Amino acid sequence: MKKTLLFLSGLALFLAACGGSSDSSDTSTASTSPPAASSSSSAMEPGELLIVKSDCVGCHHKENKLIGPAYQEIAAKYPATDENIALLASKIVKGGKGVWGAVPMTPHTKITEDEAKTMVKYILSLKK
Repeated sequence: MKKTLLFLSGLALFLAACGGSSDSSDTSTASTSPPAASSSSSAMEPGELLIVKSDCVGCHHKENKLIGPAYQEIAAKYPATDENIALLASKIVKGGKGVWGAVPMTPHTKITEDEAKTMVKYILSLKK
């Protein structure tokens, strides 16, 4: 019983210490954070925004190879032609394997063909 009471007292103190603050500086910081995030989102290109909202960032990075190739590597390999845009958009939606190594790219069936093309156009614009 004493251990339970001690535990609950400690938990109550912890929650009180971590609870919301009425300090105005915390409120102003919290209120300025969302607009900053939304303004940076609006500054993104449509293709980049689609990439950020999808699960692409789990395997790909703009400049460095992760599980899959870096976007800049893809841009260096494929010229920005209509055929390549259609090919790469199809690979995003349907998945693919063997081009960049043994790890296959999973299909992304929730991404439409048009969204995938917008993503590919952004990726191919990163060519150095």
